[in-house]
Amino acid sequence: MPTIDRDGVRIHYEVHGSGPPLLLTHGYSSTCGMWQGQIAALSKHHKLVLWDMRGHGQSGYPEDTAAYSEALTVADMAALLDAVGAEQAIVGGLSLGGYMSLAFYRAHPNRVRALLIIDTGPGFKKDEAREVWNKRAHDTGDRFEREGLEVLKSASRERSSVTHRDASGLARAARGMLTQRDARVIDSLPDIKVPSLIVVGADDTPFLAASDYMAAKIPGAQKVVIPAAGHAVNIDQPQAFIDAVLPFLDGLDAKTTEETATTKAAS
Repeated sequence: MPTIDRDGVRIHYEVHGSGPPLLLTHGYSSTCGMWQGQIAALSKHHKLVLWDMRGHGQSGYPEDTAAYSEALTVADMAALLDAVGAEQAIVGGLSLGGYMSLAFYRAHPNRVRALLIIDTGPGFKKDEAREVWNKRAHDTGDRFEREGLEVLKSASRERSSVTHRDASGLARAARGMLTQRDARVIDSLPDIKVPSLIVVGADDTPFLAASDYMAAKIPGAQKVVIPAAGHAVNIDQPQAFIDAVLPFLDGLDAKTTEETATTKAAS
């Protein structure tokens, strides 16, 4: 499988299919394996790029906590697009992967064709709420250090069946990537100028209000709530997930074809 080297940290990725690039990022403590059930459908008309975030799966597990951050994750995503020759991509992800996709748009708006935000929160405006979240993230890191990968056995479905080399990367990722420093991402939602689809499981209670908030704040955003699905909506209801996402992607392709035809006619 291909990898890129990011200052000595190996980042594992996979490419499936061809067409307009689609970069998907997994959630915290999961891996790119969580998208296994969607590869066939999503790579039929797209170049699907999946990857393992640092500290996860088959990517590198740097020992320095400073090697784990939102900024470095966003830079990893940009480097992946460079590696597959994509100037621009549809960018999306689940949970932490969705948050990082929003952060990526904030840093590189010209490289994002559209956003696909799944079972995600956009961060916090209030310091107190952020502190509660960050305490939970640090507690998660501590638990991985104490109990190792056993922690994942009781986790949600996108995490309980994945493979990591050990728990050290997850512990450091909790402290460096899961924690949040400011309100820049949530404050940037009204500035998003690309088509955006928000997908959430009806039973993913902690993320329902966040999904409503993003749908209200991102101009023109579409939102789909999938019944009988929790936080791993693409695993809990794989067909309903694809039925929600494909029309959105097809609409983008149709718009691109239309724009190309208009440009040719004008020239």
